[in-house]
Amino acid sequence: MANNGSAFVRETPHTNRISRTNTIVNALKERAEAVLNDTTLDPQTRAIIRHALETNDPWLARLVQSADAGEDVFDTIEAEGPNLEKIEALAKIICQSGDKCAAALFLLVRMIEDSADPKIPANVAKQAAFTRCGELSDLLTSMT
Repeated sequence: MANNGSAFVRETPHTNRISRTNTIVNALKERAEAVLNDTTLDPQTRAIIRHALETNDPWLARLVQSADAGEDVFDTIEAEGPNLEKIEALAKIICQSGDKCAAALFLLVRMIEDSADPKIPANVAKQAAFTRCGELSDLLTSMT
């Protein structure tokens, strides 16, 4: 087979550079850390932002921006409407207990109370909690 003289190997001189996306993500994480260290914010707000940071939540940027602006983080979340995936995530956090449990419970109750149809988010939360409890029960049974 003949070699094509016009073919060439593409070199990528930028492979070692930090991409613009990584720079933005790193800046967001640094800002979130600064918000977490701001003791003037209430513990629930800091717990929610900490959880969003640890889980790489897509809402992190909006939550940090709200906290920076002195806005209520809960209002930011509620403005998006009841997000069923977010409700499931909150129910799982509550079932795991720990330092994020109280903030997650507070946020979940507030989302249910403010919902146009509270039965929908309440049922989603119940289902997620029952599922999580079943998983924990299965885990404990297998350990004995």
